Amino acid sequence: MTQPRLATATDYGRMYARSVGGDPTVPSITTVIGQFAQDLGGWHGYMAAKAALEDDRILRAGRSAGLKHAVIRDAASAAERYRDQAAARGDRVHNYCQAVALHAMGREHDLEKTRELLELNGESAWADRFDEWWDLYHPEPLAAEVTVWNHTVGYAGTLDLVARIGGRVCIIDYKTKGTDRKNRVKPLDSKVIMQLVAGVKAEESLVDPETGEWAPWDYGDAPVLLGVALGETEVKPQQANPALLKDSWFKFCALRKVWEYHRSVDSIAADKSVQALMPVVPPPPRIELPEQNAS
Repeated sequence: MTQPRLATATDYGRMYARSVGGDPTVPSITTVIGQFAQDLGGWHGYMAAKAALEDDRILRAGRSAGLKHAVIRDAASAAERYRDQAAARGDRVHNYCQAVALHAMGREHDLEKTRELLELNGESAWADRFDEWWDLYHPEPLAAEVTVWNHTVGYAGTLDLVARIGGRVCIIDYKTKGTDRKNRVKPLDSKVIMQLVAGVKAEESLVDPETGEWAPWDYGDAPVLLGVALGETEVKPQQANPALLKDSWFKFCALRKVWEYHRSVDSIAADKSVQALMPVVPPPPRIELPEQNAS
């Protein structure tokens, strides 16, 4: 998706300002959710091993220490390269989805350009599957790439789409996903529920980023929160279970506090005059006093 105009990358993750040029004051929805630790060690190891085995230089590496180190170095960064490539593809697909919605709303769009960019990268299948989903579900877009703000908890974010489907208002978040061995799109992570519920719990929506004009959020009562897995072979929409929304909201709010604690501790640690870990001297030796005679 396009970079939200009010969002800025900081040492504490992506943060939002109230207007263009303003100071970022609250974390993004995804930054808050990112406080939820997830062990990716196994995946990183798999990607490194896979990259090493598929490297054409592996057979010659045993005869050259320099080549061996090059293979190891490149394999070690395989997970990061894959992540960056997937993120770039996700941006291209999101940009196309946004253009489709803007076109349907009669607003300025770059539909042809975003479609052409997908074709140049061999990613037309993602656009084809999205078009099929759009034609099948007939969403009536109400807002696309809308930035929202919550003052009470303290966060902001940009939602992919608000649309009416089958007469019901839906908050929609797109996730580009790969395919499994059965050629099916991989499932959504359940953390998307927190992202959706944070969106529906917003209090304001952005009207004009230049002037910092905001308006009350119109869709806080949207009955359907929809995660849409966009794949090369299919698109799979999934509704957040209403029974999980309350606890997901509490979890998100708790993670927002964790983010604040991290920032507070990091700010104190950044002060060179403050020692995070202080030395401890041994206690003074114990002095044994002579026993007094009872007489």
